[in-house]
This record gives sequence, structure tokens and C-alpha cells, in this order.
Amino acid sequence: MKIMTFNLRFENDRDGDNNWIHRRQMVVDVINRYEPDILGTQEGKWDQLVFLDESLSAYQVVMPGRVPDKKIQCATLFVRKSACRVLAAEDFWLSKTPGVHLSKDWDSAFPRMLSFARLRFEKTGREIVAAVTHLDHMGVEARLQQAKIIAQWAQDQKYPVVLTGDFNDAPHSNPYKVLTSPDTRLCDTWKTMGQEESRKAFTRHGFNGIPQVSRMDWILADCGFRVTDTRVVHDHVDGRYPSDHFPYLAELLFSPP
Repeated sequence: MKIMTFNLRFENDRDGDNNWIHRRQMVVDVINRYEPDILGTQEGKWDQLVFLDESLSAYQVVMPGRVPDKKIQCATLFVRKSACRVLAAEDFWLSKTPGVHLSKDWDSAFPRMLSFARLRFEKTGREIVAAVTHLDHMGVEARLQQAKIIAQWAQDQKYPVVLTGDFNDAPHSNPYKVLTSPDTRLCDTWKTMGQEESRKAFTRHGFNGIPQVSRMDWILADCGFRVTDTRVVHDHVDGRYPSDHFPYLAELLFSPP
């Protein structure tokens, strides 16, 4: 199965020529080009997610119980219809009160969430839990506590987990250590493939294509999966990029039944 994580960059008029209206077709083109079976997106506002839902005919958007709210950004899954079926789905907030809509705690600048779905793959009948998240970009303590919530959630799952997201931290950070601890059974697909930790692996670039900050967009997968390929996607058109983050793609195989 192909998994992609993609920070869409929220619709922001201050982005000028890089505003969503000017690059949204590039986003669609990248997704259709690589054909991930599971796509985890971050920063999508309601109108952006509706546009993708309407433009990506091969995909089902997973927005369990959500009502239209044009102000908030939501981590959102898209699932290739021909590959797998959504059996159940849920959102919760990464706070002390996860069932309270838009709740946030610690030093989190914004409410942060995890969205997940239990999926059955049509060809094999195998089931997994796919999830997407976006940890806070400002709060150091918040990122750690949010990671702890997700780690406990992962431990509680009965099916293999694939976690996509923008974690706003580097692979040596405390949230990373929490999420990839032996208890979670989550392994970093990039490291599993023996890929180099260098600027070439950085996933944020600020629309100019120059890697910045760190490798902050990860796909963490149950250690029972076999990782067969990973890549940071640098596609652009005439020097223009679909987002201020590079998408990240991993290919996985199920372990033998």
C-alpha cells in the first residue's frame, strides 16, 4: 500500500501568488500522480477539503461527524476507494478533554486533533487503522503531551496502525522518542529504509523549494509492516510548488498472515 502525508498549507490571502487558488490544481495533480491508497492531510480548511473531495473522484474524504466550519484547520484522511473500505472513523482533540470540540491545553497555540479510520483492504481483507495528526507549532510542552496522547491511543488499537502527520519537530525530539518507543510498535518508515538524515530529507521549504528546519513530516507504521520505498516528493511546475511542505510518500507491505 502507498501512504502519503501532505501538509496542504491553509488558505491564506497573505500568501499572494502562493495562495490556495493558485496552487490547488497542483495539489490534485501530485495526489493523482502518486496515487496513494491512504492520504493524510494537514491544515486543510473546510473549503479546501471540499475542493479536494470534489476534485479527487478516486478518493473518499473521511470527516466523521464534522459540521462546516470555515475557520478551523483539520487533519483529514482521504482513502482510495478501489483500495480499501472505511469501516469506522473518529476524530478527537489532543487535550486533557479530547471529546470537547476545539479544546487545547498546555502551551498549545491552536487546538490540535487526531483523525483516524479503521480500513479493510479489498484485495486481501486485511484491516488496519490509519490516522493523521498535526502537532502544535509553538508549544514545546504541548507537542510532548500531544505525542503522549497519541502514543497511548496507538497502544490501545487492536489493528496495525499507520500514523501520518506534520509533527513540527525533528526526529531526535522528545515527541519522536515517545511515538517510536517500543510500546507503540510504531517505526519511522524513513529510518527503516536506511535513508540519510540530511537537508535533503527536510520537508518544509516555505514555497521556494529550499529545504528548511527539519524532517518534520513523518509516516510512522506498525513495525510488522515491511517498508519497500520512501521518498520526499519535490514535484513543482515552473518553480512553483503545491505547498510550503514537501509531501512524503512511503510504500508498505503487509507481513505474511
